[in-house]
Amino acid sequence: MDLAYIPSPSTGVIHLGPVPLRGYAFCIIIGVFVGIWIGSKQWRARGGQPGTVADIAIWAVPFGLVGGRLYHVITTYELYFGEGKNWIDAFKVWEGGLGIWGAIALGAVGAWIGCRRHGVPLPAYADALAPGIVIAQAIGRWGNWFNQELYGKPTDVPWALKIDNGLDNGTFHPTFLYESLWCVGVGLLVIWADKKFKLGHGRAFALYVAAYCAGRVWTEYLRIDEAHHIMGLRLNVWTAILVFILAVVYFVVSAKVRPGREEVVEPQETAAAGESDDEGPKDGKKADLKKKAAHDGEAGTESESEESGADERMGSGPPGRTAGS
Repeated sequence: MDLAYIPSPSTGVIHLGPVPLRGYAFCIIIGVFVGIWIGSKQWRARGGQPGTVADIAIWAVPFGLVGGRLYHVITTYELYFGEGKNWIDAFKVWEGGLGIWGAIALGAVGAWIGCRRHGVPLPAYADALAPGIVIAQAIGRWGNWFNQELYGKPTDVPWALKIDNGLDNGTFHPTFLYESLWCVGVGLLVIWADKKFKLGHGRAFALYVAAYCAGRVWTEYLRIDEAHHIMGLRLNVWTAILVFILAVVYFVVSAKVRPGREEVVEPQETAAAGESDDEGPKDGKKADLKKKAAHDGEAGTESESEESGADERMGSGPPGRTAGS
């Protein structure tokens, strides 16, 4: 009896002439654009200006990609260094291998730089971007499907993933699908909680991190790809547990120290300054004109008084003399 299963792509790359179009890269790129779009909507709902999220993302995205790759290479160095390995492969991002922990950590550095340049508080920006980030992760996980990688333990459930990559053959838990669906749920949770409870000062982001880590623990536990283990658990399981605890602590402490949400997430100084610059000279010019008019009026009054005095003096001369004779 044939089992129902999810098929894997026969290839993860399509060649458009000499140009290879890789499914993994497409998923990452689409995820980035969707994440920025969602983040922009959230930012504007908080009172931010259009375009700010994309402007800051110009810094955050490259930093995040580098951070994600660094984390992957450092934690799986044996794949790229040592006997029989080619260290050049560490730069082949399109073949897969981006660690979300490194991507968020270094991406935050890039976002911090962008926020400083725009005068925007990083926690507010992170709150607005949180749902977009996790939805981007949901889309990016499908890149693992194209590469036939990071699947789970063998299973015969109807939604099992068919793998025939030359290393494993059979049906396995589609952990990429589990995590993708979990990320969609986390995104909806953050949007709902943020709207209902007016989360601010980084708490929407902390909720995303904690909720994602909770799901990552069990999806990571199912995976069978090689990984470093500590006390019987995969390294990423320990990382998820640690980050979960830090996120919950931040959420609780932040709620006590800085309750509520930021009233202003993006200063309007630029627009205000522009209006002031435009109105200032006009107002000053009007004031100068008023002063000049007043001065001219006073001068005219004095001139008329002098002329009247002269006429009176001329009219009061000896009899027989007329003015102008």
